[in-house]
Parts: sequence; structure tokens; C-alpha cells
Amino acid sequence: MELLNPGGSIKDRPALFMLQEGLKSGAINKDSHIVESSSGNLAIALAMACKIYGLKFTAVIDPKIASANLQMLKLYKANIHMVSEKDQNGGYLKTRIDTVKRLCEQLPNAVWINQYANPNNWKSHYFGEAEEIINQIDRKIDYLVIGASTSGTIMGVSRRLKEKFPELKVIAVDIVGSVLFGGTSGPREIPGIGASTVPPLLSPDEIDDVIYVDDYESAVGCRELLEHEGIFAGGSSGSSISAIKKLIPTIPEGSCVLTLLPDRGDRYLDLVYADEWFEMIKKRHFNRNLRRQENLTLQNVV
Repeated sequence: MELLNPGGSIKDRPALFMLQEGLKSGAINKDSHIVESSSGNLAIALAMACKIYGLKFTAVIDPKIASANLQMLKLYKANIHMVSEKDQNGGYLKTRIDTVKRLCEQLPNAVWINQYANPNNWKSHYFGEAEEIINQIDRKIDYLVIGASTSGTIMGVSRRLKEKFPELKVIAVDIVGSVLFGGTSGPREIPGIGASTVPPLLSPDEIDDVIYVDDYESAVGCRELLEHEGIFAGGSSGSSISAIKKLIPTIPEGSCVLTLLPDRGDRYLDLVYADEWFEMIKKRHFNRNLRRQENLTLQNVV
């Protein structure tokens, strides 16, 4: 239930940890101007943490950011730089990163936190929620199912849990349209899961399997969480729930499956919980499956 963190998401952990470690090492000081690329949650977490430490902060975001997240950044009085040009894979990640690099050359005392390659990203989860899970759970964990994006969460949590549970199977959840694990790039609507560029933090050899879900399946997972558990969770939480539904028929009965719910649902009122948007991606989902079935039928005929 990482959605209960002060900033509303799991990104509170790496934001605070990366800042604190930077201050300890001297890479960040009281005059530093923090600059970072984000799809939303880390930007909010950094805006909050920078307020605490009295640091300037510039968030480099893109048009896919949830309107609620954008409004929160404005309330935190973060400097906002919105990119508009997509990268070669149809996303905005590379464009955001290139913009961060350019801003760091222009802004006095600029420091790029670099969540995509900063080892303190995954370490925040290793020493944070992974340690808390070990202290709180009273049984063996068989499967860890976590959505991947920057990969800090899945790398940090899995590394610590595997020390405690060596036979743990690590299952990454990726979104259709993401290139993280060799998938074909394509349109993606839900921020916070998947990527259009493979981040340096990702270590595929440490992942046992990948389960793909699409935007519609993720939205269904969110709505089922709300309907059956009363949990108002964000888009990537629904991705993990739908992935677990696909996993369950393939694993032994009685297995213990662990997942995390990264953020709150109120940031997705105009996406996951908007009926018009839901119907749009529902049509896209069934049209994609229909084309896949037609292609399989054609291959069988040939």
C-alpha cells in the first residue's frame, strides 16, 4: 500500500533517499537546483522533498502526465518544463532526458538526480519497503509481481527479498507498447509503467518472467480493486492485479504472491476511472485481440 505515503506514491522513497545521499556525498548542496525527468509521481515526490530541504526544483514532464499530477506540481511551485516532441519509439522519455541534459547546461548549480541510472533509486527500495516486508510477513514469499518502468522498485525489492527467500520468482509486469523487455513500441496511455527506452538500472538477468498487460486490462484491475477491496489505486496497481490474474492458473495452489500498489487512484480520475476513456481503450483492446486472432488464423491457413 505504497499509495499511503505522504506524497501519495512509492516515489517518495527514492526521491527522499536520492536527495539525502546526494547531500551526504556533497553532490547536492544548499544552492543546488534539482532537475529531473518524470511521468508524474517522482516529480511530485521531489517537489515535496525539495521544499523540505529548501532546494529549487525543475520537473521535465510530457503531455501524458495526469492532470491531477500537473496541478499538484503547480501547487508545490515547482518549475515545470513540458516537452512535446516524441522520441523514435513513440514515447517522450528520451526527449525528456535530452531536455534535462540541456537544462543542466543552462541553469546555474543544476543537478540531475537521474532516477534511471542512480543506484540510490533501487537502494531506497532495498533498504525501505523490502526490509519492512521481511519484518512484517510471517511466511515464505513464492512470487514477487511488480510493474517495471525505471526499474528501481523491482530491482531493489527483489534483491533484498531474494536474500531472505532464495527461491523467490521475480515477475516483471510490463505494458503493451513498452520496449523494456524487447516488446514492440506502441501507444500507451497509463503513465508510470513501461518505457520507450531501456533504463540503465534494469538487469533483465535478475527477472524470471515478464507478464504483459495493456491499458484496458490495467484499468479493469484498478476498477476491480475498488469494487471488491475498496482500494482506490492508480494505473500501475491495476496492471499488477491483472498480471497476477494471468499468473495464478500457472502456479501451484497455495503459493504466496506479493505485489505493491504504487500510487493513489485520485490521480487517474481522467484516465482509469473516466468511463469515456475506459470505453476508448476497451475498443482498442478488443480490436488488437481481433487482429491477433486473424493473423493466427491466416498463419494456420498458410
